[in-house]
Amino acid sequence: MEDKEILEKNDTINETLENNTDENAATPEVSEVEKLTAELSEQKDKYLRLMAEFDNFRRRTAKERLELIQTAGKDIVVSLLDVLDDCDRAEKQLQSNADIAVQKEGIQLVFNKIRSTLQAKGVKAMESIHTEFDAEKHEAITEIPAPNAKLKGKVLDEVMKGYYLNDKIVRFAKVVVGN
Repeated sequence: MEDKEILEKNDTINETLENNTDENAATPEVSEVEKLTAELSEQKDKYLRLMAEFDNFRRRTAKERLELIQTAGKDIVVSLLDVLDDCDRAEKQLQSNADIAVQKEGIQLVFNKIRSTLQAKGVKAMESIHTEFDAEKHEAITEIPAPNAKLKGKVLDEVMKGYYLNDKIVRFAKVVVGN
C-alpha cells in the first residue's frame, strides 16, 4: 500500500505542477496582451492628440496667412498717404497761385517724394534705353529700323518703364527695339 500511496501522491504533485505551469504560462500571455493593449491605447491617444494639435496649427497658420495677405500693402499705403497729402497741397497751390515757376517746383517736389518713398520700400526703376533687348525684362511693343548698326537689337525707346521690387521684376518695360 505504501507504494500505491506514494504513486498517488506523486501523481497529485505532478498534476499540481502541471496546473501551476499552465497557469504560469497563461499568466505571462495575459499580461503580455494587457501590456500590448495598454500600449496600443496609449499610442492611439498620442495619435489623436497629435492630429488635434496639427489641425489647430493648420487653422492658426491659415488665419495668420489670411491676415498677412489682407494687410500686406498697409505699410506702402501708409507711406504713400504723406505723398497724397503733398498732392492735395500742390493742387491747392495750382488753384491759388498763377506763378508757373512755383507750381513747377511744387510738383517736382511731389514727384521726388513719390520716387524716394518707393525707393525706400525697395522699388527701383529698370534702366532699358540703349541696352540689349532681353525678353526676361522687356516687352517689345514694336521694332523700328536702327539709326546705326550698333543699335540693332537694342532698346531705342521706352514706352513704359519697368520696375523691380527688391530685385524682382514687378513690371516689364514696354520698349521699342531697333532691327
